[in-house]
Amino acid sequence: MKVAIVTRFPEDPAAPHGGVESVSVNLVRALGRLDDVRVHVITTDVGRIEVKHSEQDAVTVHRLPRLGRRTLTDAIGPGRRLLSRYVRELAPDVVHAHDVYGLMVKGLPLPRVFTIHGFIYGDTRVSGERLAWLRSKLWRRIETAGWADQPHIISISPYVRERLDGIAAGTIHDIDNPIAESFFHLERRTSRPTIFSAALICPRKNTLALVEALAQVRAAGIDAELRLAGSVGHAGYAQQLEALIGARGLHAHVTLLGRLGVEQVQRELAAASVFALVSLEENSPMGIEEAMAAGVPIVTSNRCGMPYMVHDGETGFLVDPHDSDDIARRIGLLLADADLRRVMGARARQVALDRFHPARIAQKTVDVYRRAIRDHERRANPRIARRSITPGALIWPEHSVSITRSSTTQ
Repeated sequence: MKVAIVTRFPEDPAAPHGGVESVSVNLVRALGRLDDVRVHVITTDVGRIEVKHSEQDAVTVHRLPRLGRRTLTDAIGPGRRLLSRYVRELAPDVVHAHDVYGLMVKGLPLPRVFTIHGFIYGDTRVSGERLAWLRSKLWRRIETAGWADQPHIISISPYVRERLDGIAAGTIHDIDNPIAESFFHLERRTSRPTIFSAALICPRKNTLALVEALAQVRAAGIDAELRLAGSVGHAGYAQQLEALIGARGLHAHVTLLGRLGVEQVQRELAAASVFALVSLEENSPMGIEEAMAAGVPIVTSNRCGMPYMVHDGETGFLVDPHDSDDIARRIGLLLADADLRRVMGARARQVALDRFHPARIAQKTVDVYRRAIRDHERRANPRIARRSITPGALIWPEHSVSITRSSTTQ
């Protein structure tokens, strides 16, 4: 099976930037290990067209020039036209687009699968940027039109499926994001009470609330530190963060690590007591998955996709992201109780093994590819008998909303 994965893909797979690149690297590697799959990654980047083949991963990466000055103009303008022509000439058996690249393959007469990693209109609404409300409305119209065109959609969370209700016309398949297998084999070595968070520094990620919570945790007598990994996504917000750290006297207790590679993130998780992410808008954050695989208990927001990942009181705690008292109380409870951390961390690792292991995700994804190819052939040849789809329930644990689903989620 010749698969074209159209997505953001880093020059250095060991240093992905953001969740989409991390998912893409993990999925591509896992697919490349399958005997009957040949993977071609197509991405848009600066410069001229480059094609590189990796014998180690059995993957070919095609880098096309980015033609539009902004993400939106590239996705619906000249960048889309270039990418569409390139994919047609490559002639894969199936096309798997991720994130905004779903707009760029819209209408291609090939078997298509689309993974939604985020809702750009939702992220834009809480971005804190100028005219965010107007840009959010524009993105909503464009995104919803793109979703309606997709014959097969991979939903990475029940939260995604809920927001597609009444919009998506194609088949929705429930598959979690994959993480690197190495996260399951970290040796934990905690010492000082440490809170670790990996997220872009911007209003949507709500980093200020974590700093406020740290101040309260320390005021309660716990000598904790906060280690923040992530590049600056909003300069004004980063300035507010620095000012708050100074105002609370926390310069010696908050470390801004910047953007980290995979191995650096793993070192931080190995030493972390708690992983905290209190975003205002998320679908299925990779940071939570990776921390769970490493056996680190989680404190995260009680909204969007995060409650579908963390079982409150079992693998971590869900908190109100607007309530720093609530965040501090839950973090403090974990930092003060080593046995609770150990039990929650062990449960989190088991859940992660069941849901996020890359080999498991790759096989389920290939099943979707086969379904997409069969459906495409049926449309081309209506005489082929249609297979039935049986009613079932969401695959995510403890969520039993009755839906119609594809057999690939079984």
